[in-house]
Amino acid sequence: MGKFKKTLAEREQILAYKLLFPSFLIMLLIAAYPLFNVFYTSFTNKRFASTVKTKVIGLKNYQKLLSVTIKKLENENQSSREVLPKKPIRYKELKRFNIGNTHYVIGASDPDFLISVGNTIYFTLWSVLLELIIGLIIALVVNSNFKGKGPMRAIMLVPWAVITVVSARIWEWMFKANRTGLFNTVISNLGLGDGQASFLTDQALQLPAIIAVDVWKTAPFMALLLLAGLQTIPTSLYEAARVDGAGPIRQFFSITLPLLKPTIAVALIFRTLDALRAFDVFQVLLADRRYSMASYNYTQLIKYKNMGMASAIGVIIFIIIFGFAIGYIKFLGVDAND
Repeated sequence: MGKFKKTLAEREQILAYKLLFPSFLIMLLIAAYPLFNVFYTSFTNKRFASTVKTKVIGLKNYQKLLSVTIKKLENENQSSREVLPKKPIRYKELKRFNIGNTHYVIGASDPDFLISVGNTIYFTLWSVLLELIIGLIIALVVNSNFKGKGPMRAIMLVPWAVITVVSARIWEWMFKANRTGLFNTVISNLGLGDGQASFLTDQALQLPAIIAVDVWKTAPFMALLLLAGLQTIPTSLYEAARVDGAGPIRQFFSITLPLLKPTIAVALIFRTLDALRAFDVFQVLLADRRYSMASYNYTQLIKYKNMGMASAIGVIIFIIIFGFAIGYIKFLGVDAND
């Protein structure tokens, strides 16, 4: 009997592999080939929509994107051009810093790319954190019993349903740097400023503005994911906790948060990977004023026709996203059985 069961299990396993094979073959065709092609193109000087013959140039695209050097300055007013290397790669100033009374300059062969990486990571960390907190609050509210919670759940998804380009245009009007913009009108009427705040041109306000747009749009979707997790928690656990005298805060930290951990992990991974690929909100609201990794990739490909460089950027984005995914899984202790 035991031998028969083992044989049957093995036959079912073989059948499962046979059923999976067509899907695996399709995935190989539609995913593996483009991925291989991007990796290969990243080692060439290929031009987009050009008849120029393509040559393999090795790691030069990656060298151009990632080369960084640090040089000492004689004084804080010295020009970085005097100390940064010009050959074989020309370095441009990325940032200055001081250690004690000694001044240094960080040079990069492509500072715009490194700044776009910093912009994207800053945007990702803050937007995902705020979306998690706001989404969890919304999920807890709509998960409670009150009249009209059905329509409320539908209404909360409206921002997420709006196309990103459309929502970015709406916010662009609200961010206008004069009193025709909503925020400047409110600020002016409350006497908090002159109503001339330049949300989309002031360097200090650009990323907070972009983060606000993303949080407004995506927090409801995060709430929907967390709400699904909340509804899997048995109500009997809360009833038992109330009998034992546990208040709402104790119930949240002892029951809700531990049992919601796998859902939070999935939501964080999903939103983080999505935020790292942010393109449309940056492109619509900031264009060439400030790049994300994806919008810089778009600029290299469409504006400069540099397909080899764009492919190298795509590979670096892939590696960063892969690293974040692995880090999340390890840090949150989520395995395949959760």
